[in-house]
Amino acid sequence: MVSVISISNLNKTFRAADGNAVTALEGINLEIKQGEFVSLIGPSGCGKSTLLRIMADLIQPTAGTVTVNGKPAAQARKDREYGFVFQNATLYDWRTVIKNVELPLEIMDYPKDQRSNRAREMLKLVELTDFAEKYPYQLSGGMQQRVSIARALSFQPQIMLMDEPFGALDEMTRERMNNELLRIWSSFKEMTVIFVTHSIAEAVYLSSRVVVMSPRPGRIARIIDIDLPRPRGSETRDMDAYFQYTSMVRHALRGTKLGGAEAETSRNGAIE
Repeated sequence: MVSVISISNLNKTFRAADGNAVTALEGINLEIKQGEFVSLIGPSGCGKSTLLRIMADLIQPTAGTVTVNGKPAAQARKDREYGFVFQNATLYDWRTVIKNVELPLEIMDYPKDQRSNRAREMLKLVELTDFAEKYPYQLSGGMQQRVSIARALSFQPQIMLMDEPFGALDEMTRERMNNELLRIWSSFKEMTVIFVTHSIAEAVYLSSRVVVMSPRPGRIARIIDIDLPRPRGSETRDMDAYFQYTSMVRHALRGTKLGGAEAETSRNGAIE
């Protein structure tokens, strides 16, 4: 597979209010291939969201490089090669659902008919066709996030960057949104997703790989390949391998090694 994001020797240092330097990220090296679903997970303050925002050229690294499709992140942003979904839906209350989805296309000067047709296609994809003329306040939290995803997909980006988009949802809605996201991802051939989460279960369920980060300064502690069959559904969460992978991620977050039956499973090759 072709590399779509390449991060080399990346550091990020912020200046705190007291004037002292705070190192958020240190020595990050990461290659993300086309069509992967990669989750970033780690303790609060480890720099997951900072790393995602550097990929998006929303903030700048202190040192190191980020290339997106072989070009600097700043150029990739100008070329609109990625969509970004924030933790909150960030919809405009005075615009209808369909007008929210059309917004990036308006900014990009798409013709009116093309904007409308594309927005309706995206609303159909996220199963919100009947809510096109509603306003955001008339929708549930999960529905608002689906509108946000539709908006980010409206201009057909090759890469989707998602910063804890389901963190504020209840567990049942979150699981349903996980399934929706996998369905949408499978509908877009070779689209790459980078997904920030605090949930071990969510990271394992969604991902091709899970990037485990250390406490600040954020470093990559381990990268775990998730070899679970696709398509994934409720039965996936009942598989022994699913529980073994969640245990692996949990141990990686704690900085401990697998033991007992888990270590035996690892030695036997069922889990890396």
